[in-house]
Amino acid sequence: MAGRNRQEAEAKPNLALENWVPKTELGKSVFNGMITNIDDVLNLGKPIREFEIVDKLVPDLKNELILIGGRTGKGGGIMRIPIRITAAMHKSGRRFTAGSFVVVGNENGLVGIGQGHAKEARDAINNAVNRAKVNIIRIKRGCGSWECECGTEHSVPYKVMGKAGSVRVQLLPAPKGVGLVADDQTKKILKLAGFKDVWVNALGNTGMRINLISAVFDALKKLYVYERQ
Repeated sequence: MAGRNRQEAEAKPNLALENWVPKTELGKSVFNGMITNIDDVLNLGKPIREFEIVDKLVPDLKNELILIGGRTGKGGGIMRIPIRITAAMHKSGRRFTAGSFVVVGNENGLVGIGQGHAKEARDAINNAVNRAKVNIIRIKRGCGSWECECGTEHSVPYKVMGKAGSVRVQLLPAPKGVGLVADDQTKKILKLAGFKDVWVNALGNTGMRINLISAVFDALKKLYVYERQ
């Protein structure tokens, strides 16, 4: 199910671009070819209101679903799934809503996260992907490990910390060959951001995947902020 939904989400941009009628000034500039690079958009500091802007400027963008939901497994335990179902009581009865959390990136310094809700799981995933695109940022990479000092962009350039809710995440530079020392969900956002070797130290209720990934994203945003100073 997750694989099929991911393929459908990746196939959407081409159709969206064909029917795109830009509404914002930034969108019109991109649509008319006045802006042809995503770095120019990010350097302007203007919020991205239309996900088609990213579709047009970053056609190689990839996405990953974060496993935020759960259901009973065969052995009685919890089996993680990418869709969280919530219910609300109304006069007409229960109404169910599907929620999804997505990470997008080009594995080369661009990454974004987004959360989406809808009645159908497919629509929730598409909404999350589109929100992640408008939240995209550029991050700084480097080699901050004293054990390596190779000068390539394979890790974080220095120690940085991010937080979201009760979760605190610390990203530490690692030498080449160490890999991404983190849980499977954190690896998704680090890989899509373009990192190869990072030590990750997480504290708090890390079982809340949304807070965990949001804390990592907060740390990555701080790398971007430091880069612009």
